[in-house]
Amino acid sequence: MASVAAGYLPILLFLAIALALSGGFVVLPMLVSRLTGTHQPDPQKLSEYECGFPAFEDSRARFDVRFYLVAILFIVFDLEAAFLFPWAVSLKLTHWTGWIAMMFFLAELALGLAYAWKKGALEWE
Repeated sequence: MASVAAGYLPILLFLAIALALSGGFVVLPMLVSRLTGTHQPDPQKLSEYECGFPAFEDSRARFDVRFYLVAILFIVFDLEAAFLFPWAVSLKLTHWTGWIAMMFFLAELALGLAYAWKKGALEWE
């Protein structure tokens, strides 16, 4: 039984060190700011900033559809970047077939971007 527990010792040490470091990175700056006097909260610092404007209605109020369009476009082009990295690494294996397939993919994304641009999805008032 002792040999099984000894097998978990490196994992437990790793977890303890990770918890100590992460706790230190969170707690230590807060303690230093309080001790040095840089902790000066005011209403402007404590105001809402997540949406870009203060919450003045119910939390279930409807948002403008442009928020969702921007989020969807961000996800699409973020996934494009996620597909480009493995493609670039494996290009020696896929040769021209992989290159042509990626060009079709990029052309399809460019057409989608042109369509969104023409429809005004990227315009912000």
